[in-house]
Amino acid sequence: MKTVNIHEAKTHLSRLVEDAARGEPFVIARAGKPLVKVTMIEGETPRRLGFLAGQADIPDYFDDMGTEEIRALFEGGNDPAA
Repeated sequence: MKTVNIHEAKTHLSRLVEDAARGEPFVIARAGKPLVKVTMIEGETPRRLGFLAGQADIPDYFDDMGTEEIRALFEGGNDPAA
């Protein structure tokens, strides 16, 4: 297992974390004395996509909502809120 000092860990943290996520743990040491071991987390990362599914109603015309107001803001003209 690889051992790195704190300075090296700070300098190369992204690469070291990538390696640990691929199953190559490493130890961070201070003055040659091991302090912590960094390993990947076992198990699957939970998915966040769709976490509110079924909890809100989206109208069929959602993509067209505010179209006239937005057009008026870009093209100028009458205040759509008036």
